[in-house]
Amino acid sequence: MNAETTISSTTESLLQLVTFKVAEEEYGVDILSVQEIIRHTGITKVPSAPAFVEGILNLRGKVIPIVDMRKRFGLVSKEPDPQTRIVVFALESGVIGCLVDSVSEVLRLPASMVDAAPAVVSGVDSKYIRGVGRLGSERDGRLLILLDSGQMLTVEEMDALHGQDATAQ
Repeated sequence: MNAETTISSTTESLLQLVTFKVAEEEYGVDILSVQEIIRHTGITKVPSAPAFVEGILNLRGKVIPIVDMRKRFGLVSKEPDPQTRIVVFALESGVIGCLVDSVSEVLRLPASMVDAAPAVVSGVDSKYIRGVGRLGSERDGRLLILLDSGQMLTVEEMDALHGQDATAQ
């Protein structure tokens, strides 16, 4: 091993991720996009909201929309339990909360352990997927689906959730 190899291996970029579960799958998002994680609490239903919107929540005087990630991913919704959490994201287009089954951990993952999403998941909802992280050994490791939090909602959906008309400029 020469000095150049040593330097590059010590300066390899690390991704800091918050990991959570939706159904049986584990997902990760960049920690910098996460504002906070809170317990499931009183969500107010909103009439005529998109199907994936669970409702709204008053978070310290600010009303934020709550997206049910099970519904967003086309999965069957479930009743909240003690493990259910709301991950609050601060995005360029606004603040949203995402309802997840549980939050697992905060971890650091070397960028070299992230692969592009395989073609099999390059379907309609692949816009959410940033890549797939490999954790653990090749034989008994687990896969972590990395989400692009900025792509979870379109600009039009964010505008609609915040009560703005995207067409009125």
